Amino acid sequence: MKNIVAIIQPFKLDDVRVAMVGIGIDGMTISEVRGHGRQKGHKEAYRGSEYQVDVLPKIKIEMVVPAERAEEVITALEKAACTGKIGDGKIFVSSIEQAVRIRNGDRGPAAL
Repeated sequence: MKNIVAIIQPFKLDDVRVAMVGIGIDGMTISEVRGHGRQKGHKEAYRGSEYQVDVLPKIKIEMVVPAERAEEVITALEKAACTGKIGDGKIFVSSIEQAVRIRNGDRGPAAL
């Protein structure tokens, strides 16, 4: 099993959700986060004063998928989240040793 974590632009969330449902991936955890990287933030004005916004709103999506489907999920996620501009985000992939469904004790891929 693979844990896939994607940090994406907030306005791409619906596109990513549609892409994941389209390939049969239903379960995901979605969080609103803030961060910075090469995008470097931007300047905003408030009551006549200009200030630098260094951390920008992002969406963090986490999902655990069978190892054999990981590349398919990554490709679909990458296509759905891409705008071709700095700040599109990142995808991180790591291995999951075990998964357990609390309700009935299913383990491994059956718990997904």
